[in-house]
Amino acid sequence: MNDEGLGFYTLHRAATLEALYDSAESFPQPKCHPETRKQLLNNLYYCVVNPNSHRLIHWLHGPAGAGKSAVMQTLCRRLQDAGKLGGSFFFKRGHPTRGNAKMLFATLAYQLGLHRPEFKGPISQSVERDPSVLGRNMDVQLRTLILEPSKSLLGDTVSVLLIDGLDECDGHGIQREILRLIGTTGNDNPVRLRILISSRPELHIRETFGEEYFQGLVTFTNIQQSFEDIRTYLRHEFSRIHRKHSTMKNIPTPWPAPDILEKLVQNSSGYFVYAATVIKFVDDEYSWPSKQLDILIQNLPLDLESPFAALDQLYIQILQGVPTRLLRVLGDILSVIVQFPSHFAPPEMDELLGLEPGNVELILRPLHSVLQILEGGQGSIQVHHASFLDFLKDKARSSSFYVGSAEHKAKLGHWILQALAYTYDDPHKNLEDLGLCWYVEIHPHSQSMSLL
Repeated sequence: MNDEGLGFYTLHRAATLEALYDSAESFPQPKCHPETRKQLLNNLYYCVVNPNSHRLIHWLHGPAGAGKSAVMQTLCRRLQDAGKLGGSFFFKRGHPTRGNAKMLFATLAYQLGLHRPEFKGPISQSVERDPSVLGRNMDVQLRTLILEPSKSLLGDTVSVLLIDGLDECDGHGIQREILRLIGTTGNDNPVRLRILISSRPELHIRETFGEEYFQGLVTFTNIQQSFEDIRTYLRHEFSRIHRKHSTMKNIPTPWPAPDILEKLVQNSSGYFVYAATVIKFVDDEYSWPSKQLDILIQNLPLDLESPFAALDQLYIQILQGVPTRLLRVLGDILSVIVQFPSHFAPPEMDELLGLEPGNVELILRPLHSVLQILEGGQGSIQVHHASFLDFLKDKARSSSFYVGSAEHKAKLGHWILQALAYTYDDPHKNLEDLGLCWYVEIHPHSQSMSLL
């Protein structure tokens, strides 16, 4: 082995190869359907490859299940085909190697050396001079393996680094540190590196991007809801299933009927997590697709795994981000959100539940990927996905996070009656100003009413 390759071989052995976009471990990788996300992908591609742009960092953000990883995977392939992919790292929460950032910059440097042969020698020499760099802090790895070797290189070639799922890296402090280190590359970037980061819109990540040294360096892209893309995806996938399954020969087209398709589109809230889960369930190779779809539409009893098992696991994982000691109060908060969606701002909910000011906003801090909570408690709490409310109201799906019981409704009724009955000494603080909305369900057979 020549001298140029010795250090690089050492780097190869240390790199987290499982985190590469096309790693064998993550097969099959999520990717965008060819007829969807076209404009988003084009915008991102031209944003990161533009050699004249002074915006060196790009943040793609969106709630859980919006399809960020599929977009990043698809973009990686396009950049690879164009010879502009410098490297990628796909974080995965809880994974022994992809769940931490120990080898993040070492892995990116290894790929840069493969991508740009003129980069390989300087990187290899850096490792040979100090092999301990592979066990050093992230700032040392970034400086020694990427920034220092790049100083001897010139040219206008743009190389793009993609970091997917930053919020899945272990520890908020580490996530902030990664962003701050990347922010320091803005003034020391002779090889025209562009860095695209995707994550959920967690508050600590938003706060870090708002710090002073990111000003003028970052562009932001919100992966918006797209009902039309969902409609296109479902139409194509149901057509594929109809052609593929022999049991569908006698099922007339169009299948499903347009009204059923539209119901699924609306249930998705414009996000792919719901649509992809539906297709996965219907396309079960050991079942009849038409019967599988009937189970979803008619809400028939299930003998097998829930059709939304993957989606449910995602929601449970997010909810478990709230500390255990706060789960009881979280249940009370979620009960209010389920029964009165989009009606309460955090300060109003603090008042209703008798909590200290700011508690609701603090407890919900880890849930920004499923709930929209404006900073400062302004505006009502919004739910990103309609399916999240369905999940919370179904005991079989949400388990310990279930908040749809009669007991939960009774507690909510108690809080509301208490709020309406209480009068502060200061009339300006009276809880009648909460603007409570009452929803009454009349049971025609029992002639009784209940609070919803």
